[in-house]
Amino acid sequence: MKQRIVFFLVLALTGCSAGDLQIDAIDFESASVAYCGAVSTDTQLFFKLNDRDALILQLASGLLRNEPSDAPIESSIPGGSQLTYRIFDGDVDSGYFCDDIPPAKPGVLEEILAEAGKVRIETVQSATDTTRYEHTISLQGVSFVNDKGERLTNLFVEDFGTITTSSQ
Repeated sequence: MKQRIVFFLVLALTGCSAGDLQIDAIDFESASVAYCGAVSTDTQLFFKLNDRDALILQLASGLLRNEPSDAPIESSIPGGSQLTYRIFDGDVDSGYFCDDIPPAKPGVLEEILAEAGKVRIETVQSATDTTRYEHTISLQGVSFVNDKGERLTNLFVEDFGTITTSSQ
C-alpha cells in the first residue's frame, strides 16, 4: 500500500499538465509571406504559416507606397502595426484568414500579441518593370509576453518577407 502511495505521489510531482503549452521558439524563417487576394498598397494583412502556428502582421494604413524609399519606413508594434502569434489545435491554411466565412477548425489554442518592436519597410522600384515596386518587410526588437507573463525571446523571423505591388 505504501508503495502505491509513493508511486502516485512521485507521478503527481513529476507529471505535467496536458493543457500547458511549451513554446521553445517562434521560427518562421522558412515560411513564405502570404496575403489574401491581389496585393496592393492598400493590403494590410500579411501572415506566415508553419503547420499549426501563424504569425500575423497587420500593417498600419499607408505604409506600403508605390515609390522608392530613401530610408526604411517604420511603424511601432503595438501602436501603428500589430504582430500576433497564434497556436492552433490543427494544421492551418490560408483559408482561415482569406475565406469570407473562416472555417470552424482549427481552433485557436493560444494567441499572443507582440508588446514591443518595429516593422521596417524598404521599397525599391523594379529594375525591369518601372510600374512594379518591391517592399521588403522586416521586424526588429519584437517581444512577445504570454498570459503568464513569460517573455518569448527565441524569435527567428527578422526578415518577414518581400511583396511586390504595381502602380497600374
